Amino acid sequence: MSPGPPSFDLVVATVGRVAELERLLDSLAAQAHRSFRVIVVDQNPDDRLAPALSRDDLDIVRLTEAPGLSRARNRALDLLAAEVVAFPDDDCIYPPTQLERVAERLARDPELDGLAARNADLDGRSDPGWPSSGTRLTKANVWNLVASAGIFLRRSVVSRVGRFDERLGLGSGKPWSSGEETDYVIRALEAGARIEYDPSLVIEHALAAHDPKGLRVRGRREGSSVGYLLRKHRYPLTTLARMAVRPLGGAGVALATGDVANARFHAETFVGRIQGYVGARRSNSSE
Repeated sequence: MSPGPPSFDLVVATVGRVAELERLLDSLAAQAHRSFRVIVVDQNPDDRLAPALSRDDLDIVRLTEAPGLSRARNRALDLLAAEVVAFPDDDCIYPPTQLERVAERLARDPELDGLAARNADLDGRSDPGWPSSGTRLTKANVWNLVASAGIFLRRSVVSRVGRFDERLGLGSGKPWSSGEETDYVIRALEAGARIEYDPSLVIEHALAAHDPKGLRVRGRREGSSVGYLLRKHRYPLTTLARMAVRPLGGAGVALATGDVANARFHAETFVGRIQGYVGARRSNSSE
């Protein structure tokens, strides 16, 4: 007899958002699959979330923690009890069948350790980097296949991987203030986990900023995080060279078409990748 659909612990770190969190909770209350718990890690300095969390249609556990995305998620890890763990952003929305579909897929394939879903906005648009076909995650392709809101991992994998790197993620105080979920998945892969990307699984999430200033900030932040991870996980220099050259090529194409904003985005990405790689070396040598 095959085991039944798994249960879920959904870890939600939140600060500064109320209406967005309420929309997420509404989407969770509408899930067809009901075997789940929501662990909310509240990083606000007050009780603004009390009304949003006082609802009887969800099993909610509220924790408090100082600001820092990775720190908040680590606060919840000691309380995990379900068979599958996910990390929805506080401003994303789960479609009504999201947990049901993930549960069914994992129940059908006991050897599958996790799934990665893609992000799309309200109109179904995704950033260009998301591939349209499914694949197994590897250290080589993980860069374009992972977003924290769409990661679903068996708790046995989370137990092997351990805690999030608090030097990564929003609130870390470091230039590499993203990429904590990519780091976590890379560590899971290094531990032998089998994780698959399924583009038919979609999390509703607003696309990243595309205004000129937002693009530059995003390029430097994400570039620094990628550079940090390349060094931390000892990717070969050939990979570093390829990852460094790619944004330079993007900058050249953007300039040729007169798209100055995107050219600056790619240039900041290049600078960030070098900054993150060098910074990771200094960070690791000082420990």
